[in-house]
Amino acid sequence: MRRLPVSSDSDLSDLPNTPQPAPNERIGRLPKSLQWLLMVTVSLGFSVLLHEFHVPAALLLGPMIIGIIMGTNGATIATPKPIYLGAQSVLGVMIGGSMSIGILTSFTHDWPLILGVTALTMIASSLLGWILCVRQVLPGTAGIWGSSPGAASAMVIMAEAFGADARLVAFMQYVRVVIVVAVASSIANLWVDPELAAAAGTYDWFPAIDYGQFAITLALVVGLCVAGIYSRLPSGPLLLPIIITTILHINEWVDIVLPEWFLGLAYAAIGWAVGLKFTPAVIRHAAYALPKILLSITVLIAFCASISVLLVLFMDVDPLTAYLATSPGGLDSVAIIAASTNVDLSFILVLQATRFFMVLALGPPLARLIARRTAKFTPGPDVPLS
Repeated sequence: MRRLPVSSDSDLSDLPNTPQPAPNERIGRLPKSLQWLLMVTVSLGFSVLLHEFHVPAALLLGPMIIGIIMGTNGATIATPKPIYLGAQSVLGVMIGGSMSIGILTSFTHDWPLILGVTALTMIASSLLGWILCVRQVLPGTAGIWGSSPGAASAMVIMAEAFGADARLVAFMQYVRVVIVVAVASSIANLWVDPELAAAAGTYDWFPAIDYGQFAITLALVVGLCVAGIYSRLPSGPLLLPIIITTILHINEWVDIVLPEWFLGLAYAAIGWAVGLKFTPAVIRHAAYALPKILLSITVLIAFCASISVLLVLFMDVDPLTAYLATSPGGLDSVAIIAASTNVDLSFILVLQATRFFMVLALGPPLARLIARRTAKFTPGPDVPLS
């Protein structure tokens, strides 16, 4: 009996019956308007549920989790870039408005310890990146960029500019962000006394505000967001508002007015932006290295938690404040968690911002140095996986 010829891939593509989407990607078949409606509705309900259980940063955590579920199930929507950048700017203005002359004075007194703790975190993350590179867990320098403790979006952009596989770097960075948010939120929820947690989580969502000052704050948000984009600074829409608003607020030149409902919208936009990055393609692309990536992230979180003891012993801060201050990023996520709990927000923001600036300044040269040192262990230049 004559054997039938085996069809090639191109032959299969010509068959009349087109393949159906994988079961976990069928959300992508819905119209985008319905995808948005589904995500917003479920995120709102889930965030309310988390809020009722006094989970810190419920308005960040809820949308982030729903975004991950939507993204991994094939959603084809994404947070519009202007909205995401605007949300970053809102957060930057909030952070700047939380700064005080007192905490900056404290920094000048304790800067050796603060810089030392930050340096230890960067050394630990660089060591983990070196191990991932030497062990060839990830191709080229992706492990080095992906291990950077903060400035996630900036690291992805810079990694791509230096030839690393941006998809793997983004996967590592945003997996770390999700795990840090989940762990920090859980610890904050367990650590804080239930009555204090309930008090900290009680907001007046629609308070009486000075609409003139709110309009000025909105103008500041928009202006600094645009300036941050055109400044070409890494994470400019977040970084520039922090710097400028801190100067304006400390000198009492502006009164920052950001009602809770407005902050909630910004938190949700950031949560969706992170969650929707976890697409089936990205998961498949990085699945082979996922266990080792998770292990490296767990080690980094544990190391940062251990050095928070130094802050408790030498700077007389409470353990939860110390833990959030040393938690390995991102600045925006930790700021949202800290703002919803009974901790020293200003101290946390100063230490997180210090590491943020150090990562931006020292991250690229450090990554290049490690890449040169490990060149003999890697098979060749960074080539994105197909």
